[in-house]
Amino acid sequence: MTLTNRDITDLIPLCKQGQQSAQLEVYNRYYKAMYNTALHIVKDTAEAEDVMQEAFLNAFTKLDSFKGEATFGSWLKRIVVNKSLNSYQRIKKLDETPIEDHLYRIEDDTEGITETDLSQVKAQQVIKAMDSLKDNYRQALSLHLIEGYDYEEMSTILNVSYANCRTVVSRAKDSLRKKLNDYEEGRHRTTI
Repeated sequence: MTLTNRDITDLIPLCKQGQQSAQLEVYNRYYKAMYNTALHIVKDTAEAEDVMQEAFLNAFTKLDSFKGEATFGSWLKRIVVNKSLNSYQRIKKLDETPIEDHLYRIEDDTEGITETDLSQVKAQQVIKAMDSLKDNYRQALSLHLIEGYDYEEMSTILNVSYANCRTVVSRAKDSLRKKLNDYEEGRHRTTI
């Protein structure tokens, strides 16, 4: 049986033994999802790539701490989220904001989606609107809506109280709704 046909629970012990082919297989299975997770938080493609690479290195060197209480993917995602938040805060402190204000594209495996696809256009509008939110709102929505963390997990990750976490997410949703409504009203006026 090749490594590509093996379950992740079979690959983890091989990775712990330092088998590079098993580590490469784990990397190939998770790198796109982990890159997208990092990109949602750090908002810079090069930084997201660096964060993702560091997270994999960290995961492989600390694989003995993986006890299997959660899935490997969620354990790895937690490492990526923590590294992303730390990286974002470090960059923010250094005030190294990108010169160009750019939209990023979420990588996926689908091909043949045209620019005129209405759902893709709406998704891009939501991403653009999320990018324009305050940092804490954008991060909270990314963790909650995109990454699927619940309030309890988020409050631990963001180091805030449960109630504060719910408040931030609620306000972030309101702010996002307002930005999307403003966009729709502006678009509607230009078509009349």
